[in-house]
Amino acid sequence: MKVLLYAQNYSPRLHYICAFIFKEVMGVECTVSCDLEEFKSYRGVKINYSNSRVCENEFYIFPVDLLFQNNIVPQPVECFKINNNQAFFKIDHADFSFDIFAASFYLLCRYEEYLPHQKDMYGRYAHENSLAFKEGFLHLPLINIWAKSFVAALQNKFPSFTFIQHAFRFIPTYDIDIAFSYKHKGLWRNAGGFLKSPSLERIMVVCGWRKDPFDTYDWMDVMHKKFQLTPVYFFIVAAKNGLYDKNILPANKAMWQLVKKHAEKYAIGIHPSWQSGDDASLLKQEIVQLKTMSEQEITCCRQHYIRFNLPEGYRRLLNEGITADYSMGYGSINGFRASVASSFYWFDLKKNETSSLRIHPFCFMEANAYYEQKLTAPEAYEELMQYYAACKNVNGTLITIWHNQMLGRDKLYNGWPVMYENFLKAIS
Repeated sequence: MKVLLYAQNYSPRLHYICAFIFKEVMGVECTVSCDLEEFKSYRGVKINYSNSRVCENEFYIFPVDLLFQNNIVPQPVECFKINNNQAFFKIDHADFSFDIFAASFYLLCRYEEYLPHQKDMYGRYAHENSLAFKEGFLHLPLINIWAKSFVAALQNKFPSFTFIQHAFRFIPTYDIDIAFSYKHKGLWRNAGGFLKSPSLERIMVVCGWRKDPFDTYDWMDVMHKKFQLTPVYFFIVAAKNGLYDKNILPANKAMWQLVKKHAEKYAIGIHPSWQSGDDASLLKQEIVQLKTMSEQEITCCRQHYIRFNLPEGYRRLLNEGITADYSMGYGSINGFRASVASSFYWFDLKKNETSSLRIHPFCFMEANAYYEQKLTAPEAYEELMQYYAACKNVNGTLITIWHNQMLGRDKLYNGWPVMYENFLKAIS
């Protein structure tokens, strides 16, 4: 199946969003053409994306200006309801009630994050700024939902139109921020920790009489094997510790072995330290360090504390050979930051071009549920099941973030390992 889309002018933004909606989401080839005669004579599925209708056997969408602009300016976004879901860029006298191409592009490229906005306490784009949060659709993969409605409308106009029904996928990912609670931290760190908070458990772990409460790796392996999962692990390997970087240092043999063990079984990626966000030269050093420890190329990344800003953050990754990033989500609330449950190529809005960086958005992080949303494990389970249902309903991909310490034996996180296992049982 091939779709021909007519536009009066060439637009890199239009080419990008058509490639995503048709090829990525629908599995359908789409050619964008400015040749009116070619469009008129075409006998297949054709979409007219111009200022006026040109023939009877076409699907007509009146374009708003966004995709034909080259600058970045505030857009007139006014939401309205369609099929009980929010939409914007409403259009009249067309075959669809809103400009799905422009609206999807606005959300997917994170247009609003390039506009002036208030940062949160960590210097990140605050979720309270987002249209999705303000209009109450942060919990939905809205672009995928729109795409389903769009498919139905196209099939109504062209009954022969077919598309590929993608299978739902679940990808668990893990951030190894603090590999061990007590073990392998050395005499002075443990002595200082004991003086601050005396603990019999610390003594027993250091003496080898009890397993470290954060050492849950074997249990996680059992879960992966039992439920046939293909996880991705992200490791912090900063050369020194800081306020937000508290992992076992890479010079430690135990940390080296931990990375090597996981690299032999699973996909791994860099978890850039907080320090690397302030000193760009550290990112390259940490990638090289992880490459040495794992004995494999490092092309995946997730930012520590989800700390990045556009476009600089993603450009830095591209400069260091990163081709896949798993940071598209919020570190302050769960939900769909880009309003999508599918991976996509990042569009550099300032350069007005498609990049080679593949974005894998997540929508649930247990640390958000626990620390930010103040949910109990049972409450977080219900939220997680809602995200599962939302992704499965659109045949999307559910990506979650977990931390080894929250899946261990620390009393602070009682109930969370059980919650995770119950979730895996429920969706298997």
